[in-house]
Amino acid sequence: MTSPLTLIPRPDDARPLDPSVDHGIQAIVTGASTAETCTTDLAAGPWDFDARPGYGPGSSMGDVIPTGAPRQGELPAPYRVATEADLHDRIRRAKEALGDRVVVLGHFYQREEVVVHADYVGDSFQLAGAAQAHPEAETIVFCGVHFMAETADLLSRPEQAVVLPNLAAGCSMADMASIDDVEDCWEQLAEVYGDLDTPDADGLLPVIPVTYMNSSAAIKGFVGRHGGIVCTSSNARTVLEWAFARGRRVLFFPDQHLGRNTAKAMGVPLDRMPMWNPRRPWGGTDEQTLADARVVLWHGFCSVHRRFTVGQIDKARSEHPDVRVIVHPECPMEVVDAADESGSTDYIRKAIAAATTPTTFAIGTEINLVQRLAAEYPQHRIFCLDPVVCPCSTMYRIHPGYLAWVLEELVAGRRPNRITVSADVSAPARVALDRMLAARP
Repeated sequence: MTSPLTLIPRPDDARPLDPSVDHGIQAIVTGASTAETCTTDLAAGPWDFDARPGYGPGSSMGDVIPTGAPRQGELPAPYRVATEADLHDRIRRAKEALGDRVVVLGHFYQREEVVVHADYVGDSFQLAGAAQAHPEAETIVFCGVHFMAETADLLSRPEQAVVLPNLAAGCSMADMASIDDVEDCWEQLAEVYGDLDTPDADGLLPVIPVTYMNSSAAIKGFVGRHGGIVCTSSNARTVLEWAFARGRRVLFFPDQHLGRNTAKAMGVPLDRMPMWNPRRPWGGTDEQTLADARVVLWHGFCSVHRRFTVGQIDKARSEHPDVRVIVHPECPMEVVDAADESGSTDYIRKAIAAATTPTTFAIGTEINLVQRLAAEYPQHRIFCLDPVVCPCSTMYRIHPGYLAWVLEELVAGRRPNRITVSADVSAPARVALDRMLAARP
């Protein structure tokens, strides 16, 4: 695994490429780099924003955080003023002291300075499996966002604790589908489709609810209670096939783009994929459209992947005629259609790893992963489609200062920031997650 201080030479001009996005942002702020960032506030420590409501620097102005969203308490001063090297040493020493009692999981979109300390790095599907793979660990430290830590709690043993280093690391997409809004939608759909929990003469339910992993435990519990399933970007097609075998149609939330792109690739016409906007009467649609629907899409999206455009792809092709464009399926449909390929974060990683000759890749996903891949595979030219450096605002809330703090608290016998899911939610949510884990692509 690449150290956060390692510089890897590029094949074209031998200049080193630093895998750290944070280093790049700091260089922009000091004037050492002419690159552009969506906000210079990203150079500050996330503790400067923990007391404020919001998703943090770099988030979309349209992403309004729900009232009562978790906030992080003040990080002790020694962790706020420590150097990167000091934090690296503290994390390493704490992990050595804890040994097998702790396992650290890191999402692909985490900072390089955090990822280097993870025992497992992966996408949400892979990390869900990793959470189950270590029954000997007393504590799972999840370097990701809140819904991921909830999922780890659901899948781990009852006596295991799941810790989220920064409670303010939420997800705006997950918050776009609240349990109240989903239950309201379900009640209105019942007025169109009849009893939603009773199969018809062919044994098919009127609608199967499918939630993306990027959703709260409450939403996963709702899905489990109503015969539904969870999906990730890795197994979305497999999950939709599972759902279509059991129901006449699918209610897919919260990400409209993953749902639309996956169903379209399976041959579902766009006119049979109406949008449900919970802020509008009847979701902004009508009974006839819903009756004809094959997939009802929720009005949700990922602010990171919504930044990618067809214009960016056109520019990449103009500047690099041999470029291979791969984007995440959370991108808008027109972007996915314009790309050469689309796939999950793991798909993107494997596609680059499998390239046997030097290739130019333009990637449409979160910048931390793209920058890390560019450093890991210096034989290729790898760049992010969006030239503006703008990491996922909530993933970026996990800073090595928080990781050092929670690990040293564990060494001292304390468990801060423990994430737990209530018993009434956990049982049906586990049902939906077990179905997901069985639906391997």
